[in-house]
Amino acid sequence: MHQIFVAAQAEAGGLAVVVPPLYEIFWSAVVLLVVLLVVGKFALPRLYGTMDERQAKIAEGLGAAEKAKEDQAAAARERDAVIRQANADAHEIREKATAEAQGIVAAARSEAQAEAARIMDNAQRQILAEKQAAEITLRSDVGLLATELAAKIVGEQLTDTELTSRVVDRFLDQLEADNAKVGEVPSL
Repeated sequence: MHQIFVAAQAEAGGLAVVVPPLYEIFWSAVVLLVVLLVVGKFALPRLYGTMDERQAKIAEGLGAAEKAKEDQAAAARERDAVIRQANADAHEIREKATAEAQGIVAAARSEAQAEAARIMDNAQRQILAEKQAAEITLRSDVGLLATELAAKIVGEQLTDTELTSRVVDRFLDQLEADNAKVGEVPSL
């Protein structure tokens, strides 16, 4: 009875409340071992596989991000190079256009000067021709007037036209020579 008393006393208080019976510990250990085996055999490989897969995806994403960053930097360098080349081409085109414009202006100027010289030359020739025609007309008119005047002064008609023409020409030549000596050139 003593054993029953000790057992009853142990059950009633003390350590028996905290420590479970041995058969519960055994079956708990067996269940825990089965759970660990099942988890270790089936769940952990899947969990590790998922974690490895996720780590690979993260590494792949980081690699893609790094590559995208490098591609963006390369595109920026290429864009800058294209812009520099376009600016250089535009500058060269502007210089060529300026040179062509200056050439066109110079050619037009020289063409205009040549045309002006040609017009001036033609005008001078025309003026000279008109001057000579006027001199001839004036000479003949002066000759006729002089002959008429001489005929009125003398009172006779001069019938020899050749002689009259020579006399008038000699008179006009002498008049021009006298004017040249004085320093005045007649505009005949």
